[in-house]
Amino acid sequence: MSLLFEPLELRSVTLKNRIAMSPMCQYSCEEQDGQVNGWHLLHYPTRAVGGVGLIIVEATAVEARGRISPEDLGIWSDAHLPGLRELAAKIRAHGAVAGIQLAHAGRKAGTTRPWEGGKPLYAWTPVAPSALAFQAGWPVPEELDEAGLEEVKNAFQQAARRAWEGGFQVIELHMAHGYLLHSFLSPLSNHRTDQYGGSRENRMRFPLEVVEAVREVWPEELPLLVRVSATDWVEGGWSVEDTVALARELAKRGVDLLDCSSGGIVPGVKIPLGPGYQVPFAEKVRREASLKTGAVGLITDPLQAEAILREGQADVVFLARALLAEPYWAYRAARALGAEKVWPRQYDRAFPG
Repeated sequence: MSLLFEPLELRSVTLKNRIAMSPMCQYSCEEQDGQVNGWHLLHYPTRAVGGVGLIIVEATAVEARGRISPEDLGIWSDAHLPGLRELAAKIRAHGAVAGIQLAHAGRKAGTTRPWEGGKPLYAWTPVAPSALAFQAGWPVPEELDEAGLEEVKNAFQQAARRAWEGGFQVIELHMAHGYLLHSFLSPLSNHRTDQYGGSRENRMRFPLEVVEAVREVWPEELPLLVRVSATDWVEGGWSVEDTVALARELAKRGVDLLDCSSGGIVPGVKIPLGPGYQVPFAEKVRREASLKTGAVGLITDPLQAEAILREGQADVVFLARALLAEPYWAYRAARALGAEKVWPRQYDRAFPG
């Protein structure tokens, strides 16, 4: 049997296969209110119909000031719950596990959308561990003081509560790509001199406190995932060895799987892109930290995805742009790997024999 189409149990939740949809921002809240709209209600359920086992809804802001762009989805208010409930229900109705990524963009918040240039809007003052701009021409963020740290921690905790009340079965904390929690981890962006800066242990402290706060309210029977940048790809930055140490601490705090991405902390970095270029990070963490991992990054071919699982490099394969280009990728994968059909019976006529 194909491993890609084998179920995976995460606490009380069973994924019907090992295909996961990566959280990819849609920047589609045209009213800039963080509300689910028709685009989201079409975009995500389509991938559920397409046979994906786990769908992680895009980076959803735990604070309004934590949005990458003003058009990001939000979960900072109970007013977002009706739309989130409808979205989670539609994902589940079509056979996928409904997950959502909880995020805070930190010093990279408040930009135009990618197709509008991704430039800073100066619409609000971003926050960060240190008053260091992401790059020249970007706003200098406000350094979070003790009260600010508690405010952010509470925002993540309340967002987790809303995710549960909204019917989601999995949450993923965004600790990658240069956003707020990642910026605490990396010495390139964290120049604090208090208990939250300096040593690796200190730099991990606030992200781990957020995990603890979330796990307090997120039901014990439901899985908690974390997405991390396994390396900054910069000398003197966060490294894969640091990620292994972090993974061990996350496991102690009830994290069930580490989604291993990379980069994003500083601009202008040359990343050696290629098929499965981040897979070795997932493999190393899985082997050395004894934590389930997800592989992501230029995974496009069903045989490639199957090999990652068979070689023990990861437990789940996260697809990103491949699912934007091909929402029914899982159908092709099932046929290529000789798995049982994953398409609904309404589509049988498209796959005779």
